[in-house]
Amino acid sequence: MLFAALETSTEWCSVALWRDGEIACAERRAPNGHAEFALPMLEDLFEKTETNVTQLEAVAFAAGPGSFTGLRIACGLAQGLALARGLPVIGISTLEAMAEETGASRVVACIDARMREVYYSALEKTGAEWREIVPAQCVAPGAALPPPGEGWVGCGNGFEAYPDFLKGKISFLRTEVHPGAMGVARLAAPRLAAGKGMDAALAAPFYLRDKVALKVAEQRR
Repeated sequence: MLFAALETSTEWCSVALWRDGEIACAERRAPNGHAEFALPMLEDLFEKTETNVTQLEAVAFAAGPGSFTGLRIACGLAQGLALARGLPVIGISTLEAMAEETGASRVVACIDARMREVYYSALEKTGAEWREIVPAQCVAPGAALPPPGEGWVGCGNGFEAYPDFLKGKISFLRTEVHPGAMGVARLAAPRLAAGKGMDAALAAPFYLRDKVALKVAEQRR
């Protein structure tokens, strides 16, 4: 199977091509401009892997949580690639993709959500499947429900923004880990093989909150 994966939910923009178990990936740090970078990066991968867009059998994208604009970009690009060719698409959690990229089996994934909040989930891997121990949520760091037990690896820029987040519960920190298209591709592959892709017209980002910015009074406080 050949499918593309797109991830634009944070300041990193990444794309990947999965071909029969092999992954080619490209990424760049881009606070803005994901919409202009993603497709040329993908075209580059097609050239390097000697494949082309007409051979795609599906498209995966990071559905969220993350930047509102970034999530819409990934979803829109996935739909654009898939609709014209009648391909299935699949949305993958950015927090789960982060957990996948750590290589650990008990992971606290945390993204700085701005506005004094984080996107957070605690996930545990059994075999090839991730299970949410603490469901994905947008929460003030001090109000986050800690995961049970020990041996949790923390990842994501939420730990850089809030160094005391879940202090005492994290055994090891990987703050450099961010949502990436490689993690999205790894998670999408078995789901697409199992027929879990959806009609591209039904694809949608996964938002954990509907507020984009603080009001002036809230910023002053």
